[in-house]
Amino acid sequence: MLKDITLGQFFPGDTIVHRLDPRTKIILVLFFIISLFSAVNYLSFATMLLVVITCVALSKIKAKTILKGLKPIIFIITFTAIINIFYTEGRVIFEFWIFKITIEGIVRAVFMVSRIVMLITGTFLMTYTTSPIALTDGIEYLLNPAKKIKVPVHEIAMMISIALRFIPTLIEETDKIMSAQKARGADFETGKLADRARALLPLLIPLFISAFRRADELGTAMECRCYHGGEGRTRMKQLHMKPRDAIAIISGVLIMSGVITLSVFGL
Repeated sequence: MLKDITLGQFFPGDTIVHRLDPRTKIILVLFFIISLFSAVNYLSFATMLLVVITCVALSKIKAKTILKGLKPIIFIITFTAIINIFYTEGRVIFEFWIFKITIEGIVRAVFMVSRIVMLITGTFLMTYTTSPIALTDGIEYLLNPAKKIKVPVHEIAMMISIALRFIPTLIEETDKIMSAQKARGADFETGKLADRARALLPLLIPLFISAFRRADELGTAMECRCYHGGEGRTRMKQLHMKPRDAIAIISGVLIMSGVITLSVFGL
C-alpha cells in the first residue's frame, strides 16, 4: 500500500503540461478546484470530467499511475459512497431494516465519488508534472506581494518544497522499517483492526528517529552552504511566462466561467 502513494513524486517529461510555467499550473489548479466544487449537475460534471481526461492525456501520465495514486483513498471513497447511498432522503428503491437506498442517494454518491476522484487526479497532476524546485519558485513568486506585510514568503515556500521532496523518502523509509519488522515476526496484515493498529506502533519510534536525523542532516548541509533565508538570494533559473501560459490561463477562466454558468442556470 505504501508503494502506491505517489504524492510528491515528479515524472519528468517534455509534454505541453510539463512545459507550462509552475505559476500557471498553480493558478489553473485553483481554477480547477473552484470549478469542481461549483459543478452541481450532469452537464457541469461531464465538462469537468472531460477537462480531467484532456489534461491527463496531454501530460502523458499513464492511467495506471493515476489509479495507483487513488488506491490509498479507496476507503474514503467507499465510505463516502455508502453514507450518501443509505442516508439520503428521496424516492426509495430498496429498504431493509434501518437501511434504505434512494435514487437521489445513488445520484449523490456518484457525484461525490466523482468529485473526490477528479480532485485528487487534478491536484496530483500538478506534482506529477512539476519538479519540487519549480513548484517552490512558483509559490514564492505568487506570494511575493505578501512580503510587504512581513510574511516570510521564501521560508514558507522552502518548507513546502522540503515537505513535498521528503514524502517519497519517508514512505520508502517506512516500507524498509516494515520489512525489517516483518523479518522479526511482526504481523501487520492479519487480526482485528485494533490489533493491526497496535502492530504499527513499533514503526513510529524508528520512523521519527529517522525523520529527525534527516532533518538534522539537512539543516547542517544548508548551514554549510551558508543558507540564511531568502534575503538577497538570486536564482539560476528565472521564471518567464510564455504565450502558451496565457492561453492556458484564459482557457482555465473560460472553463471555470462555463461550469459556474451551467451550475447556476441548471443547464
